[in-house]
Amino acid sequence: MTEEQESHIRRMYPTAPLIGVGAVAIKDGKILLVKRAFEPGAGKWSVPGGLVELGEKLSEACAREMEEETGIECEVLELINVFDMIDRDESNKIRYHYALADFLVKPIGGAEKRSVEVTEMKWVTREEARSMDLTKTARLAIEELFGGMGI
Repeated sequence: MTEEQESHIRRMYPTAPLIGVGAVAIKDGKILLVKRAFEPGAGKWSVPGGLVELGEKLSEACAREMEEETGIECEVLELINVFDMIDRDESNKIRYHYALADFLVKPIGGAEKRSVEVTEMKWVTREEARSMDLTKTARLAIEELFGGMGI
């Protein structure tokens, strides 16, 4: 088992909510989406993101996670919203619990290179995103960014 896989298993059945961030990157009218390699959301499309490290500001975590997952450096522009992601198992126990802060970011450099946490990544239009199998929180962040009129 890889270190990344072990890290994701340790996130299951937490004793307290975990704090995460997401980067909604827009370039030339397109949104950067990544396909998740690990749970929660394995196989679904989402925005790049991950957990905040101890002593790290939310915006710093957002920029770091964007670069780690995609190779793209970004400038964090503004908070889009904060979302709850609570997933329960068949016996109603909380399997995952995240408080997610999603930010609008502007790509400013780097070279596209996906991490082991990402199986695919691509820039898509709002129309393309609408028909993709997105995580619930990615769909909420994109809807919030574009005025709640649906992506």
